[in-house]
Amino acid sequence: MMIPIRCFTCGKMIGDKFADFESRVKAGEDPGKVLDDLKIKRYCCRRMLISSVDLIDQVLPYYAQKNPPS
Repeated sequence: MMIPIRCFTCGKMIGDKFADFESRVKAGEDPGKVLDDLKIKRYCCRRMLISSVDLIDQVLPYYAQKNPPS
């Protein structure tokens, strides 16, 4: 997944916390409590992790159609 390294708004490093956040949420923990444990307090940084969506699998088929192999 391509997660931004820094928050777009404030510039805080968030990319290193995404793997831990994702694994704990998939294990069934509350996302809000996980973000609090990771010390992500600003709402701009919180939305970067909560709203991230893996789109690369949806985009690749269109890229392959547009650029056929040589």
